[in-house]
Amino acid sequence: MATLGLGLASTLSAVPASAAAPDSGTVSHTAKSGYVASGESRGDTDAFLQAVIKSVLAKRGVVPGTQAVTVTYSTSRAPSFKSVIARSTQIWNSSVSNVKLQEGSNADFEYREGNDPAGSYASTDGHGSGYIFLDYAQNQQYDSTRVTAHETGHVLGLPDHYSGPCSELMSGGGPGTSCKNSQPNAAEISRVNQLWANGLAGLAKTLEVSAR
Repeated sequence: MATLGLGLASTLSAVPASAAAPDSGTVSHTAKSGYVASGESRGDTDAFLQAVIKSVLAKRGVVPGTQAVTVTYSTSRAPSFKSVIARSTQIWNSSVSNVKLQEGSNADFEYREGNDPAGSYASTDGHGSGYIFLDYAQNQQYDSTRVTAHETGHVLGLPDHYSGPCSELMSGGGPGTSCKNSQPNAAEISRVNQLWANGLAGLAKTLEVSAR
């Protein structure tokens, strides 16, 4: 989140309070994990991860035998944040080796933008559908790249840890608005690589174990 230094400051400040309200009709909030502490459980992140894995595996014939798994996303419903999302993607893709994020069609999840009192969050119905919601006000209050990279961390399987320091990406809004760090630390990178290890075969095993 480069402090809205990616051309978002003027765009977002001009957005009316009633604009682009979140659409919850497509995906229910049965699992939701937010940028600021609101009592979500580790199960919310696990549900999102499993939904994304199901989506990736459903397309496994397109990329047979790949070691690094590609997770595809759409920004069509978050045009104001396209540059920030690209920056978040670059951060994660340069940090981890067993999973890659890529914008494209037939997406495994999508980004959305609008106004929500709950702020920014990752949400899924647990059945292969999920999205990251980026709240206008919160992305002006907090560093926008940090918010986006944090929420994307949920897609990759990382839970919130609000009591952590600013150097920990998944501490989210815990360290306060002065925290500008948008990079995952070594432990977070290791955990993502572990979760996505062994390519598609590893993902299938992860779902098999979680279903027991």
